[in-house]
Amino acid sequence: MPPPAKGSSLAGSLRIFGVAGISVYVHWSWVLVAYLIFQIRRKDYDLWVWSVAEYLSLFAIVLLHEFGHALACRQVGGRADEIVLWPLGGIAFVDPPPRPGAVLWSIAAGPLVNFVLIPFTVGAYIAASSQGLKEANPDADHFLLAIMVLNLGLLIFNMLPIYPLDGGQIVQALLWFVIGRANSLLVVSVLGMIAGVAVVALALLASAWWYVLLALFVAFRCWVGFRQARLLARLESAPRHRDAACPSCNAHPLKGPFWKCGECHARFDAFTHQAECPGCGSRSPTTACPECRRAHPIWAWYESDEAPAREWDEPERR
Repeated sequence: MPPPAKGSSLAGSLRIFGVAGISVYVHWSWVLVAYLIFQIRRKDYDLWVWSVAEYLSLFAIVLLHEFGHALACRQVGGRADEIVLWPLGGIAFVDPPPRPGAVLWSIAAGPLVNFVLIPFTVGAYIAASSQGLKEANPDADHFLLAIMVLNLGLLIFNMLPIYPLDGGQIVQALLWFVIGRANSLLVVSVLGMIAGVAVVALALLASAWWYVLLALFVAFRCWVGFRQARLLARLESAPRHRDAACPSCNAHPLKGPFWKCGECHARFDAFTHQAECPGCGSRSPTTACPECRRAHPIWAWYESDEAPAREWDEPERR
């Protein structure tokens, strides 16, 4: 799902390990919920160690799902270096290139991990049952059944076509190919808000408070997506510098103060001022594209070598 602001989710989180440059954090509330669930599940086993094994297995499945997102994002040239586990699941902070194909692969890779695990979890349970494990060791049999159900449940839940779940984001990426980024996000966020409100109402009637919290979170994230879609729509219709284009994606840069000075933090139009901050006079060696986020020297944005001349970027042009 689209993560909340990174700072807000990392607050109160503890880094537990890192793999391939990806740091894994656990939010303190996740530990509390883990303890409560562990106490509830203890009655399902004769030996408490099996309930611990079950929860650790759930931990591993969620992590593998999030690593699927992160590694796929990196594969398409995006950035992904942090994963946070919290009570509503896991969050991989992924930032794929703003292309529908890149976003689609970054999102679909998470559920794909659960799909790949199906033959192992189902096969292990069937093989063990055929050998009479239920009679020989009921705890082990129940453990294998629980892992199979948990993996299938996570896959089905994440593939629900409700934004911001993975299924909803996949729908948004597919619509992006047809109606564009802003319109696709607008469609799925509105549908997600409607679904979230409906689930809240049903959960309140059933006194299912956990689902109320989950549905409220979904509705809130859809509202954030709706606002983002409106912003994207305004940006898509904004005036652009037609005499320049990104060397990577060929997008024309926006006209307006969309760039921030690294020294004084003032906002300015990098192309009107040729990457020189009008506030403090500092010059940036590269200018980032708002579309694909790749950075290039200012002269490289122009079709010919007749870019507005600056002595400071002549060495880079050679």
